[in-house]
Amino acid sequence: MKKPTIPMKSKTASKEGKGRDNPSQLIDARIAALSDWRGETLARVRSLIREADPEVVEEVKWRKPSNSVLGVPVWEHAGIICTGETYKSVVKLTFAKGASLKDPSGLFNASLEGNVRRAIDFYEGDKIDEKALKALIRAAVALNISLRANSA
Repeated sequence: MKKPTIPMKSKTASKEGKGRDNPSQLIDARIAALSDWRGETLARVRSLIREADPEVVEEVKWRKPSNSVLGVPVWEHAGIICTGETYKSVVKLTFAKGASLKDPSGLFNASLEGNVRRAIDFYEGDKIDEKALKALIRAAVALNISLRANSA
């Protein structure tokens, strides 16, 4: 019996998709639906992620009624880099393997007690340390790539 092939995601999957379920369009919709500082912050963080890793793939996961069926933006490269969640008073950028990353600038300020994830909570009026955030994104990508290489 022949094994079914599973199509691989291309690095431009979010740009090629058409229709309502295109991840980039869903993230655009999430940002537009916020229409306040949270949308601006999420849009800025998204832009910085794309600048730090031009090969990043945007996905949307966990679509359900409690998050307006718009889901949670997820950025991937050889695995999940981070997710971008929005709450009433915070935009939370959670790094999937954040506990394994060096954070010399001290950006991580949430979920510090876990063994795997770490997060950055952005509050209204916070200034984003763009250089440090890009370095953290690049470190997360490098970690994902090294873990994938070691498991192959």
